Amino acid sequence: MAYIKKRGNSYLIRVSCGYDVSGRKITQSTTWHPDPKRSKMQNEKELNRFAVMFEEQCKGNMIVNAAKFETVAEEWFSTYAEKNYKPKTLERTKQLKARTYKAIGHLRIDKINARIIQKFINDLGGEGINIRTGGKLSPKTIKHYSTFISMVFSYAEKMQMISDNPCKNVLLPKIAEHEKEIYTLEETQHLLSLLQEAPTKYRAFLTLAIYGGFRRGELLGLEWKDVDFNTNVVSIRRTALYTKEKGHYTDTPKTKGSVRDIKFPAEVINILKIHKAEQAKQFLKVGDQWNETDRLFTTWNGKVMDGATPYNWFKKFCDRNNISFLGLHSLRHLNASLLIQSGVNIRTVSACLGHSQTSTTLNIYAHSMDKANAEAMEAVADTLRLTISSNNNGSHNSTEKLG
Repeated sequence: MAYIKKRGNSYLIRVSCGYDVSGRKITQSTTWHPDPKRSKMQNEKELNRFAVMFEEQCKGNMIVNAAKFETVAEEWFSTYAEKNYKPKTLERTKQLKARTYKAIGHLRIDKINARIIQKFINDLGGEGINIRTGGKLSPKTIKHYSTFISMVFSYAEKMQMISDNPCKNVLLPKIAEHEKEIYTLEETQHLLSLLQEAPTKYRAFLTLAIYGGFRRGELLGLEWKDVDFNTNVVSIRRTALYTKEKGHYTDTPKTKGSVRDIKFPAEVINILKIHKAEQAKQFLKVGDQWNETDRLFTTWNGKVMDGATPYNWFKKFCDRNNISFLGLHSLRHLNASLLIQSGVNIRTVSACLGHSQTSTTLNIYAHSMDKANAEAMEAVADTLRLTISSNNNGSHNSTEKLG
């Protein structure tokens, strides 16, 4: 409620408008002068009306907040993002600062509207903006920028610096849905056959990727205590990641659903047994130079393997054997597609992949689901055609007998 105080022949009206980026209370004030031609009662009524209007203007953010976008964004990083984001997500979000600050960082938070943000979003889709390729930024990357800006404005709104988030009115480029490139069943069988001649470490890595659908970081985070050789179960309990700031580090899996246990065929577990035996020989060979990490996949001296190592090895392997290189993550997509086409229900597929929600699985693998559904309908159609055909044959035969 507005504070009103009489000062001589005028009235001071003061309204609280939240807090600035330093935590100091923001107040806005104005002066109202009574009309000498009006009665005392009329002036009191007008004063109260004016005070209410002034307060509504303040609450509606018609009164300015001088904090710059960059200042608010940095506060959001320190008070929220750095405390809640995983290191990899935080690093990727910080990479969005340079372009964003250059475009709107110097502007006051209360002066940035949807049109200003829309112009920035449109500029990101222009030719030459991508320093690496010289072309446009992808719609997915542009969405990341929009999300970052929106998070800052949502924070400012919660801190009562502004009354509304302008990002909700911004239009984003449509993200085209492309069918994921995956290996066919025949190509996968050929790949597994060729891997029999590969170093056991990489054979084990890629076999687990195909049969388990694990993420690269999950594979690199596997420790021998996660493998139960009695039950043939492999457990995902951590992920191995890398950022420039932290170097190699271990983190919890991507989501709660990513903590999971997957049972493997005996032949896959046998490959792991061979790999463990070879790793033990390597340990004896290097002696004191060995770094004990308990990880399945390590460098020659036991240190954690970098994520680029299996990626680069697989690429060279594909080139040598004249196989299309679709990336390591394609093996995860392959696993999901095989599960779906085998008729496994979507909830189980989601659990195997470590998705926290089945909607995530449905969104990513909609095409595979459609294909599986179409094949199911064809099976129904074939069955009905067979039944109809049999009935027709029966009718024809009975007619002949009657004649």
